[in-house]
Amino acid sequence: MSRTLTILQAGPGMTVQDAGRSGWLEYGLSRGGAMDRLALAEGAALLGQSAEYAALEMAARGGEFEAQEDLRIALTGAPMRASIDGTAVAWNASHLLPAGARLSIGAATSGSYGYLHVGGGIASTPRLGAGSAHLSAGIGALLAAGDVLIIGPDEGTHTGFGLPRPDRFDGGSVRVVPSLQTELFPAAELARFEATAFRRSARGNRMGVPLECEGRGIELEGGRTVLSEVIVPGDIQITGDGTPFVLMAECQTTGGYPRIGTVLPCDLPVLAQAAAGAPLRFQFVSLEEALAAEREDAERRAGLARQRFPLIRDPRTMPDLLSYQLISGVIAGDEDVL
Repeated sequence: MSRTLTILQAGPGMTVQDAGRSGWLEYGLSRGGAMDRLALAEGAALLGQSAEYAALEMAARGGEFEAQEDLRIALTGAPMRASIDGTAVAWNASHLLPAGARLSIGAATSGSYGYLHVGGGIASTPRLGAGSAHLSAGIGALLAAGDVLIIGPDEGTHTGFGLPRPDRFDGGSVRVVPSLQTELFPAAELARFEATAFRRSARGNRMGVPLECEGRGIELEGGRTVLSEVIVPGDIQITGDGTPFVLMAECQTTGGYPRIGTVLPCDLPVLAQAAAGAPLRFQFVSLEEALAAEREDAERRAGLARQRFPLIRDPRTMPDLLSYQLISGVIAGDEDVL
């Protein structure tokens, strides 16, 4: 009998996502995959399994789920209120979802995309080498109430671990490297781009994130004469009205808007998780600085499992046990009781 997870209620924008499809750019298909790829690594670390496994991506709000047998789960990405049979459970942590229990996931308290991981992964049918939905390309579809997800075999046994709360859900500073058209922009416009306080527009989706700011947009004389060429997630296009548009997981594969720069892959989760109105700033860095940042990020992801901590501390593993006040309010026993 297959291990399954039934969706009882589904919020908008719920899809199955993994690391996406590499190698299809020349055929007109962008990578796709999870908007916040770091969240995939966090879920894998919490469950002690491969980051290649597919998970549920939930945009702004989760849903309700029921397992047909005991499942290990992990919750990562944008923090959302979650409970199992009415008992609140921690986010950025792993838990046991007993057979027949109801997992409820509410709205995001910050950020945009939350993720539900299952021990063994979601065994969606691979298409072009991946199981993720790519909505703009017509691959897969939004999930809905009544859908039953097949879960792969789980070789793990442990739950009850947490990871430190990441700091990428409220906007912030994002690093960029020069792109092919950066030199076309006057130095004054590049400086203004770095100095401008942008906000994430409410119109963003899995294809891209438009940015808003006070005053005029970023200007480039003759910007509409740029030839269409290959584009990738992280590229920042400047549209005809001066709006910066950061391309995301399901972006098109070619475009003719001038690109002022490209966001470092390790900083893309900040753009993905920025909720509408979140503040964003951009800082140009050199290629050498960008490569160093990417190496540091890869090392950090590889070490996520070492950052796990038990949600309930075992006294046998607490070397500083005697430093804790374990008993409080003790009385002698012969005091007058009112």
